[in-house]
Amino acid sequence: MVCYISNTPAAGLHTMQATWTAQAPIYQQLADRLAVQLLDGSPLEGEALPSVRQLASQYVINPLTVSRALQALVDNGLIESRRGMGMYVVQGARSRLLQHEREQFLQHDWPTLRARLQRLGIGANDLNWESA
Repeated sequence: MVCYISNTPAAGLHTMQATWTAQAPIYQQLADRLAVQLLDGSPLEGEALPSVRQLASQYVINPLTVSRALQALVDNGLIESRRGMGMYVVQGARSRLLQHEREQFLQHDWPTLRARLQRLGIGANDLNWESA
């Protein structure tokens, strides 16, 4: 008997064919994506994350890469491992992420954006904060 093993996800599985860049290791890119989801409240603080296998299947990547991404989130104090139960979002993770993202924006993104707005002659009256 011959067995064929495919790395193509099975029909019916919801996969997220993620696009990875060469700018950073894939585990770091995944950790960043998961952190954005945590910032958006998914899953909520105290709730479990999907399993390593589920995430590996969802993003179509190696489970070891997923484990490394989750470890990066553990190292940053955003999730915790509960022996035999999985990974859970720690209390205060969203506020910690929000504070970090605000600092990053104000220190790195805003000066660049402000300079571009000035070059283009766009002032506060030209900006509509309410439109999407």
